[in-house]
Amino acid sequence: MVARVRVCPATSACLAGAAGRSSTKEKNPVSEQHLPEQNEQEQAQTAAEPTNEAVAPEQPAAPVAQEQAEVVAPAEGQEAPAEEAPAEPEVAPEAPAGEAPAQAAPAATPAAVKPTALKPAAPKPAAAAAPQAPSTSLEEARKFGRVSEDGHVFVTVDGAEVAVGQYPDKTADEALAYFVRKYDDLVAQIMLLEQRVVAKAPSGDMPKTLDTIDAAVKERKVVGDIAALEARTENLRVAVENLRADERRNADKLRAEALAKREAIVAEAEELAGRPPAQVQWKISSTRMAELFEEWKAEQKTGHRVGRSTEDALWKRFRAARTTFDRHRRAFFSKLDSDNSEAKSQKEALIARAEELQNSTDWGNTAREYRRLMDEWKASKRASRRDDDALWQRFRAAQDVFFAARKADNDAIDAEFGANLVVKEALLEEARALLPVKDLATAQKQLNSIRDRWEEAGKVPRGDLQRVESALRQVEDAVKSAEDEQWRRSNPETKARSNSMLSQLEDAISELEADVAKAEAKGDARALTKAKEALEARQAWLETVRRSAGDLG
Repeated sequence: MVARVRVCPATSACLAGAAGRSSTKEKNPVSEQHLPEQNEQEQAQTAAEPTNEAVAPEQPAAPVAQEQAEVVAPAEGQEAPAEEAPAEPEVAPEAPAGEAPAQAAPAATPAAVKPTALKPAAPKPAAAAAPQAPSTSLEEARKFGRVSEDGHVFVTVDGAEVAVGQYPDKTADEALAYFVRKYDDLVAQIMLLEQRVVAKAPSGDMPKTLDTIDAAVKERKVVGDIAALEARTENLRVAVENLRADERRNADKLRAEALAKREAIVAEAEELAGRPPAQVQWKISSTRMAELFEEWKAEQKTGHRVGRSTEDALWKRFRAARTTFDRHRRAFFSKLDSDNSEAKSQKEALIARAEELQNSTDWGNTAREYRRLMDEWKASKRASRRDDDALWQRFRAAQDVFFAARKADNDAIDAEFGANLVVKEALLEEARALLPVKDLATAQKQLNSIRDRWEEAGKVPRGDLQRVESALRQVEDAVKSAEDEQWRRSNPETKARSNSMLSQLEDAISELEADVAKAEAKGDARALTKAKEALEARQAWLETVRRSAGDLG
């Protein structure tokens, strides 16, 4: 029983098998690969097949679209037929009569056909072993080729008949089928390359593969539609060139993107390195510079090259920027250490002066000296944060000793002055009773008495001093205002000016009354209105001056 397995042509195992069979028989047509168990008749037939057929370079396997390659596996107790007939030479000598042909050594099963790629089908009835039929039918092949009576095979290309080869001692169908299978191998190779182009596989070896296929097609050692193969080959060459052009454009795009990223990294590194050291936040900038270095390494790992010379130039710029940045950072922190040391020395000197004054009891002068020390402290440079905080604590501690002692002394004085405050509070109430001033002489006499007793009472606590002094000053201001008002009224010059103004106003009023009478007599309404308005104004003014004169009197 023979188990037949049908394999999809699109599988990689099928394609590899087709390529393996083609390359094996073309490289060594005498040693055609057969399954281990080959019947005697087929072995003799294999030995009689030609040995000087032109050898085509090995080609990668190609999937045959919408076709099926049938692999016949021998059942138990059955012999396996030869997988393919050997290649045929241009001119094959006939074997001597009665002499048995040399038997070809059986070869191992082709490695390209992987058993894992085959799926066993349901068992079929036993059948006689037969060679594998070509994908292109013989009826179709006869449109393009023929076999002469002596076994020579010819193919028609563009109306001209071309000799393909000779396959002696075989039937016409067998000879034709052999060269049709070679045609199918070329079709499979072309289809594989077409599928690689469609899938946009890397095109590195495609031109060489296509040249090999094209050479095999132009050699015309197959039977089939060679014109169609040539057309497909030319179309495939255009497609391969387009694919290579796309790859070049994509590579150029990736190269441009990689170049832009690396130039951006270098530009930012140079910008960081070019900043004035005094304006750089070193912790943030150092972290960013380290990140830029990691980004550079990540870009290198992508494999997108920008050209050796360009990459070397960018790396030199990036390395120079990092070196400059590190040099500036070291110089900055070196100067910072020097400045910190100088500031520390200055502030320690201020602390020493503050500690010398902390036990002084000259409260006023020492307080002023401490204010000067504070101004110097603020104007001095800052030390490191840790040192500066410690120095400030020492400076502040010396001041606290002095001001705590002064406060204790003031508290004692304030306790002593509390009794004086009670006396001045009573005097303040007595002074407020003088307001409003009715009798200026009496108010002045009482206020003078209050002032004398105010001085005798002595000092009051500092917190109450301004309050009580301000209240007494308000009473004094009120009495002074009453005194000024009385003087204004009794001033002779003021009285004289008032009398003179009264006389002038009275004369002016008499004239205006005469003007009113004249306007009435003439019947001049406009002049009459104007004269009356002027007369009323002078009369109001006269009344005001008379009241002022009365107050002065």
